[in-house]
Amino acid sequence: MFQGTGSDVGKSLLVAGLCRAFANRGLKVRPFKPQNMSNNAAVTADGGEIGRAQALQALAARVPLSVHMNPVLLKPQSDIGAQVVVQGRVAGTAKARDYYDWKPKLLESVLESFRINGEGADLVLVEGAGSPAEVNLRAADIANMGFAEAAQVPVILVGDIDRGGVIAQIVGTHAVISEADRAHLAGFVINKFRGDPTLFDDGMKIIAEKTGLKSFGLVPYFADARVLPKEDAMALDNRDRDTGDGDIVIAVPRLPRIANFDDLDPLTAEPGVRVEIIEMGDALPGNADVVLLAGSKATLADLKALRDAGWDTDIAAHHRRGGLVVGLCGGYQMMGRTLADPDGIEGPPETAEGLGLLDVDTVIGGDKSLVEVAGTEALTGAGVHGYEMHMGRTTGPDTERPWLTLDGGRPDGAISADGRAMAGYLHGIFASDDFRHAFLKRIRGGHSSDIDYAARVDAALDGLAAHLETHMDLDGLLALAR
Repeated sequence: MFQGTGSDVGKSLLVAGLCRAFANRGLKVRPFKPQNMSNNAAVTADGGEIGRAQALQALAARVPLSVHMNPVLLKPQSDIGAQVVVQGRVAGTAKARDYYDWKPKLLESVLESFRINGEGADLVLVEGAGSPAEVNLRAADIANMGFAEAAQVPVILVGDIDRGGVIAQIVGTHAVISEADRAHLAGFVINKFRGDPTLFDDGMKIIAEKTGLKSFGLVPYFADARVLPKEDAMALDNRDRDTGDGDIVIAVPRLPRIANFDDLDPLTAEPGVRVEIIEMGDALPGNADVVLLAGSKATLADLKALRDAGWDTDIAAHHRRGGLVVGLCGGYQMMGRTLADPDGIEGPPETAEGLGLLDVDTVIGGDKSLVEVAGTEALTGAGVHGYEMHMGRTTGPDTERPWLTLDGGRPDGAISADGRAMAGYLHGIFASDDFRHAFLKRIRGGHSSDIDYAARVDAALDGLAAHLETHMDLDGLLALAR
């Protein structure tokens, strides 16, 4: 099990790289994360959902996705509450304090999934969440040492030298956890090192002397990590505002509960495309070719935040200038005339006026749609594939001009009469190479690209695996497995 000294120290990518490295050695590998908190999710073949990081790790291990790879997924809907997904299905919504009382029962589901996930595997690589140093939460923990104790797995601590203070990260974590939890620690890894590694030789010795832990590697910064999908919105805090370079500018308002923003990654990978993440308080750029409204875990609240930021005015001006507006899932719902939540699924029952870019209305409710789909896009005729993950039904005149035609001839989404607003429920649409290339060429006729996005991700995983083979003691890690 790999536990971090904090969030975003690189646990997810380390586990993904190790999944690929051990799979390349011929082992049957499975990733596992007891509890994840993220609004970036993926759909499994059996119609459940798990964290996007575990989907990437499964891809790295070359195995199908399973709800048992991430049995508890928390999807934040407010600053104090989250939707709770257990073994792929929504179990309810809980405030942080109420969720604390759920945990003992949830541990049963976690251990059941751990057993099922491990059946037939040679090796299971477990990712922790946050940090075991949060000892104030230890009593009901199911994500870090609580799981390690219940499942009796050895733990490697991962520290991030790029953010500074890595000696204190490792030594401090070792010091504050209980003696019983300390007994589960088998070693440490220092991640994201830049420069001459010999300059940190004394640092590695100090950590080993003060903790008694073995080093399993000093891992240099892996530049191609930028190619791989990110787990949660913290990654947006640590990315450049302008991602990519080129003549096509795609502006993305960063709403408070933005979800499944890995939809942007294939666009970021394109030469000649600049994806700008616009923070609250900043105006949308006047030179944008496209304003893209991404998914949301709290659509009504994010629609209000969009208005409070003045982005509704910016979007209307962009559209008047002839710019294109694209909405995905929650973004689609915001673009209509009205958005209603009569049953109070996201919060108090409410109906709000939408952006009015599409002549449609949405009512949130009904069963959650969780399905992988394929089809074609109306304007280019290009093939698309991806997944649906939404609640609600959207109807209205513009749905008679559907953006997509999905499996079985099912229409999805809408296109405005002027053709400058289009939206739908399909996540992952820009990972469809033919569609993405045609979409960008429609914006700028001279744009051309032959990028195979899936191959690019796979190559990055192989590169990461080779990187870890070079800089980590994989044989030592394998010898630890119980």
